[in-house]
Amino acid sequence: MHAILFIVFLPLLAAAVAGLGNKAIGFVPAKVITTGALFVSCLLSWPIFLGFLAGTSTAQVVPVLTWIVSGDMAVDWSLRVDQLTAIMLVVITSVSALVHLYSWGYMSEDPDQPRFFAYLSLFTFAMLMLVTADTLVQMFFGWEGVGLASYLLIGFWFRKPSANAAAIKAFVVNRVGDLGFMLGIFGTFLVFGTVSIPAILAAAPNMAGSTIGFLWFRADTMTVLCLLLFVGAMGKSAQLGLHTWLPDAMEGPTPVSALIHAATMVTAGVFMVCRLSPMFEMSPTALHFVTFIGAATCLFAATVGMVQTDIKRVIAYSTCSQLGYMFFAAGVGAYGAAMFHLFTHAFFKALLFLGAGSVIHAMHHEQDMRYYGGLRKSIPLTFWGMMMGTLAITGVGLPAVFGNPLGIGFAGFHSKDAIIEASWAAGEPGVWFVGVLVALITSFYSWRLMFLTFWGKPRWAASEHIQHALHDAHGHGHDDHAHGHDAHAHDAHHADEAHGNPAQAEDAGDHPSTHGPAQHDLPAGTGGYHPHESPLPMLIPLIVLSIGAIAAGFVFHGYFIEPSAGESFWKGDIAFREHLMHAMHEVPTWVKLSATVAMLTGLFTAWYAYIKAPTFPAAVAEQFRVLYRFLTHKYYFDELYNLLFVRPAFAIGRFLWHRGDEKTIDRFGPNGSAWIVERSSRIAGRLQNGYVYTYAFVMLIGLTAVVTWAIAQ
Repeated sequence: MHAILFIVFLPLLAAAVAGLGNKAIGFVPAKVITTGALFVSCLLSWPIFLGFLAGTSTAQVVPVLTWIVSGDMAVDWSLRVDQLTAIMLVVITSVSALVHLYSWGYMSEDPDQPRFFAYLSLFTFAMLMLVTADTLVQMFFGWEGVGLASYLLIGFWFRKPSANAAAIKAFVVNRVGDLGFMLGIFGTFLVFGTVSIPAILAAAPNMAGSTIGFLWFRADTMTVLCLLLFVGAMGKSAQLGLHTWLPDAMEGPTPVSALIHAATMVTAGVFMVCRLSPMFEMSPTALHFVTFIGAATCLFAATVGMVQTDIKRVIAYSTCSQLGYMFFAAGVGAYGAAMFHLFTHAFFKALLFLGAGSVIHAMHHEQDMRYYGGLRKSIPLTFWGMMMGTLAITGVGLPAVFGNPLGIGFAGFHSKDAIIEASWAAGEPGVWFVGVLVALITSFYSWRLMFLTFWGKPRWAASEHIQHALHDAHGHGHDDHAHGHDAHAHDAHHADEAHGNPAQAEDAGDHPSTHGPAQHDLPAGTGGYHPHESPLPMLIPLIVLSIGAIAAGFVFHGYFIEPSAGESFWKGDIAFREHLMHAMHEVPTWVKLSATVAMLTGLFTAWYAYIKAPTFPAAVAEQFRVLYRFLTHKYYFDELYNLLFVRPAFAIGRFLWHRGDEKTIDRFGPNGSAWIVERSSRIAGRLQNGYVYTYAFVMLIGLTAVVTWAIAQ
C-alpha cells in the first residue's frame, strides 16, 4: 500500500523538475518526465481500485510526517486509502495521464510547454492530496492547492486579457466558497475537538439534537456545520450562486478544461460531501438544502447550455448540470449513485472536452459551432469519439423492463438513470421530475452540438479564424495550425461575451439570427479550407476514454449501487442507505423508462430543429424572444453580481484610494511631513545669508532664550 506515496508525490516531483528546469531542460524532457510520472501513478492506482472491487484490499492510513502541533490540535500528514479514495485515484490519475499525452499534440507549438506541463502535474498532486486527506486541514491544503493550480492553468495564456480575467474570477469566486469551508472546519474543531475525519465521523451521531451559537442565534449543530462545509462545495463544484466562474474558465487551453472542469477539481465538492456523509445524515435540513441546490443547478445549467454557440461552453454548462445531478443524488441519500455518476462522468466528459479540442484544432481554433458543419467525413476518429461521449452523456441504453432482466447501455445510462430512480424511491417526486426534464434537455443540447458540428453543409467560409489561417498559409507561409498565444485567442466577436460585458452581451442577445440558434442565416461553403484529423497523441486519449464511456457503467454499476455494495464494497466509508438501493431497483416500470423517453424526445427535437427544419430554431427564438434573451444572458447572474458586488467594490476601492489614501493618509502623513520639512528648510535657508550680524542676532536670541529658561527654573 506504500505505492500510494509514489502515486501522490511523483506528480509533485515531476512538476518541480519541469517547472524549475523549464526551457533549460528542453521541451521533450519536460513532457516525458511529467507524462511518464502520471502514467506510473495511473498504473499504480488501478491495482488498488481493483483490489477493493475484489475485496482483497483494506483501508489503510500511511503516515508521512507530523505536520502541526498547536495546543489541543495535532495534525499528522497521513495518506488515507479506502474505497472512496481508490475511486478518486483512478479518476484523477487516468484522466490526468491522458490529458498530459493529449497535450503533446494540442500544445505542440506553444513556446511555454514546460510551464504548462508543470502546472498540470502540480494540479494533479494537489488533487491527490485532497482525496487522500485523513484530516480536514490536510483536505483544505489540497483544496487550496487545486485552486492555485486552476488559477495558473486558466490564465496560462497570460497575454490574453480574457484569460487573465477568467483566472481572477475563478480565484475570487472560489474564495467566497472557501470562506464557508474554513468556517465549517473551525466549527467542526470547536465541536469535536479534532480535525481527524474518522474521529469526527465516529462522533457525529452523538451530536444529534445539540445546538451551537452562530450569527447571534442558536441553531442545530450539525446543520450549521454541514451547511458551512457545503458552501465550500458549492464554490469548488460550481453550484448555483457560485457557478459563474466555470464557463469563463473555458478561456484556458482545452486540455485544462478536460482535466479541471470535467473530471477532477469540480468533483471535489461531491467527494467532500460523500466523505462526510455521516455528518450530513445527522441533518435533514442540510440534506434538503443540498438537494435543492443540486436540482436547481442541474436545471439552470441545462437550460443555459441549450443556447450556447461556443462548443466548449456548451460542454462547460453540461458539466455544471451533471454536477447538479451528483449533488441532488447525495441530498436524497444515494451517495453511492452520486459517486458512480462522478466515476462515469469523468470518462465521457473528459472525452467530450478532448474531442471538442480536436475539433477546434481541426478548425484552426474556431470555437463557434455556427461555423462548423459536415465535419464527420473530415475528422472521422474525432467524430466517433464524440459520438461515444454523446451516447454516454445522454444515457442511451436498454432499461431492465418488459422481461429484460439486465439493463445495458453506455456509461451515463447506468449512473444518471440510477440517480433519477433513486430520487423517486426517496420520495422526492419534484426532484425526480427535474431529473427527467434535465435528461431531455441534456439530450437536446448534446445532439444539437453533434448535428451542428458534424452534419449539414460546411459553414467554414464565414469563420474569421479560417480566413485568417488561409491568409497566413497562402500569403505569408506561416504554419496554419500554430498553437501560439494569439492563435488560441477567441475571435473578436466572442470577446465581449468572454469578458462578461453586459452591454455587448445584451446587444448580441437582441439578434437571434446572429447570436442564437439561427444557423441557416450564415453563408455556406468551405472557403477553400480543408480540416484535418488531429495527431496521434491527441487521438489515443480519445480512443481510451471512448472505452470508458462505453463500458464504465455496465462493468462497475454493481459495485456502486447494488444493495449488497454497502457491505461488500463501501464497508462504511459512506453513509450507504441499503433500503434506498433496494427501493431504487423496485420503482415502477414507467419510472425506469422515463429517462429513456426523455432522451429520445431530446434527440428527436434536436434532429428536427437542426437537420429536418433548420429554420425552426430561429422561429422559436423570435417567438419566445424574452425567454431566449434570458437564457443567452445566463439568467443575468453576471450582470446582477456586477451590479451588487463588482461595481460597489470598485467604488469603495476608488473612494479609499482617492479620499482615504491620497487625500488623507498621504496628505497628512508622508506628503504632509515632506511639506513641513520643505517649508522649514526654506525659512531656515533665508537665515543662511552669509552676513555676520545675522548670525550674531540669531545667537543672541538663542542665548536669551537659554538664560530665560534657566532663570525660570
